[in-house]
Amino acid sequence: MKETNWAGNHTYQAAALHRPTTLDQVRELVAGAGRLRVLGSRHSFSDIADSAELLSLDGLPADVVVDHAVGTVSLAGGLRYGDLAEALKAAGVALANLASLPHISVAGAVATATHGSGDANGNLATAVAGLELVTASGEVLTASRGDPDFDGLVVGLGALGAVTRVTLDVEPAYQVRQRTFQDLPWASLFERFDEVTSAGYSVSLFTRWTATVDQVWVKSRVTEQPEEVRGDLLGAVPATADRHPILGIDPVNCTPQLGVPGPWSDRLPHFRMGFTPSSGEELQSEYHVPRRHAVPALQALLALGDRIRPVLQVSELRTVAADRLWMSPQHGQDTMAVHFTWLPDLAAVEPVLAAVEAALDPFEARPHWGKLFLADAAAMARRYPRLPDFAGLAGRLDPRGVFINAWLRRHVLGPAGD
Repeated sequence: MKETNWAGNHTYQAAALHRPTTLDQVRELVAGAGRLRVLGSRHSFSDIADSAELLSLDGLPADVVVDHAVGTVSLAGGLRYGDLAEALKAAGVALANLASLPHISVAGAVATATHGSGDANGNLATAVAGLELVTASGEVLTASRGDPDFDGLVVGLGALGAVTRVTLDVEPAYQVRQRTFQDLPWASLFERFDEVTSAGYSVSLFTRWTATVDQVWVKSRVTEQPEEVRGDLLGAVPATADRHPILGIDPVNCTPQLGVPGPWSDRLPHFRMGFTPSSGEELQSEYHVPRRHAVPALQALLALGDRIRPVLQVSELRTVAADRLWMSPQHGQDTMAVHFTWLPDLAAVEPVLAAVEAALDPFEARPHWGKLFLADAAAMARRYPRLPDFAGLAGRLDPRGVFINAWLRRHVLGPAGD
């Protein structure tokens, strides 16, 4: 039976799926492969991970090693964030940020610049202090922050090698509480965007592009000071019960709200580990707009509301801090992320995607690499100033093109020979 991605909208065409259990086995498989891609937790919505052969790294030992002296943790790249969080909890340390789902693999999230939320929080790749990867020749390459080309290696899109180990920054464990507010007027968001997104350590807004923003989830670090409970948030009223981001769905699988403090790993994600995340039946797209364009970009999308809503489950708005990573959507700029959870109907969604991308094009939007989008490599060349350097790095590390696939040609590198 053919393997599929998490959403079931893509069936991998690979003839073989390898699950090595040692680094030497990874090296042998990569060196002997013609075309191969690494398959993570399958939470991508395209053929980004497809190839003639697939390599899963979830069979490698987790080998989680915390170095308290330098404030890092080293781990196998195939480990999932939820499992990593349990190991960090035992060591009394934490990550500064998490994505909305704890079910994704660390190496896969890093390679696609997956992110959490927060005005001062970078995407998950910015926590990377070191990498170990197996290149196309079967050699093991290690790199640390500050090394030449390190900023090109981190968000590698699977094009540079198989990432077998990752070293991340950690800090002392902390607690977080989250509160939800309902029906934020668009006028309040447009007039006081910075005030809304700075209302907590991590802030997410959920909307169906109707008369108001449906929900604002505010996640705040717990301190020694008593919590100042808001009576409202610029016209949005506090929720009196736990909520699910998608209206009408039971919030039982969501992380606790209503201001109840809990460990960072149980509050920064929207969904609990061990449960089906989000609604389960969906497609996803996301676009990162330079923060300076946030309000006009939102106004342009709101004007498309009648086209978007028939195929939409919910949209999420978040902010992410700038970084130096070559292929990160946040390279050189603070951004606002506009996420779309679509109905699982690709034929109906694609024309709406075209309209969304056209509306966002004047605002220099960069798509999330792991989700559905239409923009081609020529469009990406206009958005990513370091893309030629990245292409050169891929050529040096993988002169045989082992890790190059149709998705990379279509959306990043362009046709062979260009």
